[in-house]
Amino acid sequence: MSEQEISIKVNICDRFYPLRIKTSEEEGVRKAAKTINERAKFYIDNFSVQDKQDALSMVSLEFASDSKEGSTPGIDIENINNKLKELERMLEI
Repeated sequence: MSEQEISIKVNICDRFYPLRIKTSEEEGVRKAAKTINERAKFYIDNFSVQDKQDALSMVSLEFASDSKEGSTPGIDIENINNKLKELERMLEI
């Protein structure tokens, strides 16, 4: 059985984008849009970035740089690995 798709609109820098996604993806997509907006606001507030397009470019560069370094914004890989090891130890008992 395939998962149901829904239509949503996400707001990124005061522009709305319609998306058609799986129901299970909605929370992640909304969190991603929120993170993008927060980071864009950071650049606007702290680096004299006036144009929202420039702020989005800076956010894109930040995220691309993070992914090249092997990290994902907002996800603590080390903490996840530690929790997985802890669960493995608990299951061995």
